[in-house]
Amino acid sequence: MASVARTTRRKHTVDIEKLKVKKKRKINASLGGNIGIFIFLSLFGIFMVFPLYYAFIQSFKPVEELFVFPPKLYVLSPTFRNFSDMFKVASGMIPLSRYIFNSFFVTIVVTVFNVFVCCCAGFVLAKIKFPGSKVINQIIVISLLFTSSVTWIMQFLVMSTLSLIDNPLALILPNIATSLGLFLMRQSMSTIHDSMIEAAKVDGAGLFRICWTIVVPNSKPAIMTLIIFAFQNSWNFNGGSIIYSEQWKTLPTIMQQISAAGIARQGVTFATAVVLMIPPLIVFLIAQSNVMETMANSGIKD
Repeated sequence: MASVARTTRRKHTVDIEKLKVKKKRKINASLGGNIGIFIFLSLFGIFMVFPLYYAFIQSFKPVEELFVFPPKLYVLSPTFRNFSDMFKVASGMIPLSRYIFNSFFVTIVVTVFNVFVCCCAGFVLAKIKFPGSKVINQIIVISLLFTSSVTWIMQFLVMSTLSLIDNPLALILPNIATSLGLFLMRQSMSTIHDSMIEAAKVDGAGLFRICWTIVVPNSKPAIMTLIIFAFQNSWNFNGGSIIYSEQWKTLPTIMQQISAAGIARQGVTFATAVVLMIPPLIVFLIAQSNVMETMANSGIKD
């Protein structure tokens, strides 16, 4: 009996040692993988941030440093002259503040209406069964394959027929609903259980109330992602081909005009680019925590 007990203890000890070795191997493999992923993501992050950094340092360089070859990734004599010249160049017939106001006004209006329309349409497409709903969903998915430039000619013809050329509504109406926004909201709302909607119907709630009191609050990550995309697309939209009056032009249009002035205005161009980057970056930093959750759930259905 004693020998059997010793043999059993030895086997138990050997098994414990094997488990420890396996755990160490798993920990080491996991640690090495984490280090590799960290290095890869760090290099990828530097690659993504580099254009922002380059535009930022170029905006503070004097003219004599802008055309040095090879280009330097730092500023020898930083100056704010490019920003002061930006106000002088852009403030021709009207002040630069007017262009900034137009950009913020158009962007905020487009973002609000985009969220409202995409939430309502996404709720209908996700939770209401009606003839042709599958066809509409397929059309939305297929439309994601095309860029806005493909449909721009048709949009221009429609706006020309409606007499919207050189009208601020031309900057707003074509952008209040997007295929990407409809897709995100439909996919997000599809993950919400139908039992919650049925319970609300039993309590006497209408579809509009169900949408905005039950479904929309449970789709907050997708809404924040939609806000980022809508804000960025509207803020960077160049309406130079449909807006000709100076009082309705936006900041990207003025930036294009400054860039066309030649190499003498390159510093001003970079300064304007930095000003254009600030609002989208602020919106992204506020809502970034919800982006990954939305993308992870965008293809999940119950």
